[in-house]
Amino acid sequence: MKEKFNSIKKYNFWNKTSPNLGYLRTEYTDKIIKYTENRLIKVLVGQRRSGKSYILRQLINKLIGEGVNRENILYINKEYTEFDFITNYSDLDSFVKYYQKTLAVSGKIYLFIDEIQDIADWERFVNSYSQNFVEEYEVFITGSNSNMLSGELSTLLSGRYVEFEIFPFSYNEYLKFLEKENNKQNFIEYMESGGLPELFNLQNDEIKRNYVSAVKDSVFFRDIIQRYSIKEPKLLEDVFIYLVNNAANLISISNIVNYFKNLGRKTTYDTISAYISYMENSFLIHKSERYNIKGKDTISGNAKYYINDLAFKNYLYKGYAYGIGYKIENIVYLNLRRAGYKVYTGVFGNREIDFVALKDDKHLYLQVSYLMLDKSTFEREYSALELIPDNFEKIVLSLDDVQFPQRNGIKHSQIWKFDFNK
Repeated sequence: MKEKFNSIKKYNFWNKTSPNLGYLRTEYTDKIIKYTENRLIKVLVGQRRSGKSYILRQLINKLIGEGVNRENILYINKEYTEFDFITNYSDLDSFVKYYQKTLAVSGKIYLFIDEIQDIADWERFVNSYSQNFVEEYEVFITGSNSNMLSGELSTLLSGRYVEFEIFPFSYNEYLKFLEKENNKQNFIEYMESGGLPELFNLQNDEIKRNYVSAVKDSVFFRDIIQRYSIKEPKLLEDVFIYLVNNAANLISISNIVNYFKNLGRKTTYDTISAYISYMENSFLIHKSERYNIKGKDTISGNAKYYINDLAFKNYLYKGYAYGIGYKIENIVYLNLRRAGYKVYTGVFGNREIDFVALKDDKHLYLQVSYLMLDKSTFEREYSALELIPDNFEKIVLSLDDVQFPQRNGIKHSQIWKFDFNK
């Protein structure tokens, strides 16, 4: 154990030389730090390479800055080979006890465990340590699967955890990281790239394309193929390609099954449905269900899917037809989710509203358009919102060079200027 312990020291903050913190994502760390100094388990979830590890290290640095003893913080990252000896909850328990004894740690201990789903029966460890009233621990964990807190564990830890979904860089983070001004051209550049944090440290498109491909392969292999014993990995990727290139379009599982059957490839409804759910669980895609604005409930059947980052489209499947308007819509969806909204595709009579966003007692209706160059486009976007009889905020977003005046209480905003957090 001594040799293993020595090998992981470099990943911790026990000396004055802190590991690489990366770009400070204060929108996340400021929110998470408000939930510290209690027994709630802090759970960070999101797609691999979206920045969860950096945020954990930034939280550690923030705690040290607030006076927490460096040696009272233990960081474990299951993506690093040095931690391969921790395979199950018993290994983890033994290692934590060895750390406490070796460093003679006293007082409250902060445990940070990255990609915890790779530790068998980790739930037993987390439940035990977070609720230990003899010794005091505060637990922070990350995972790349949305089902890690479902089923039995969710019942076991009900009311004992708070979850934070981590997304790739937003447009605002992109501007700050590259020290750019907020304008239409820079928004378009962000839209034509993507938000995976590591992209902005790479020099050219070829390297970026290889990186995005490696991220996709890693998610597929580690979070889907291995986890669910996928027998048709090629079909899995082809379903992903289909969803990437039909993002923001209403589709059904049956549509996809028929698409592959027309190509001479046999598959079933259950297989396609399962593959899509696995991609949702690993945060590669997000589902937007239809929402009946009159009845205030969801509608089964067709739905829209959005990709977690446009880098997958821009660097891997660029040759496929995909309009700018759909890219803008994808960005709007992600920004609404970052801002904490539950997001749906609105239905009012026979009209579609791009987004119905719900948060607490707030409702927000959004129409998204590339450009409103002609009267018919203008009428289409505004008239759909004018049908809705309630007084919640209604907004049209577009890439137009001018901002249009209000019409019947409906506002217009240029997309790069809109504040989703207000």
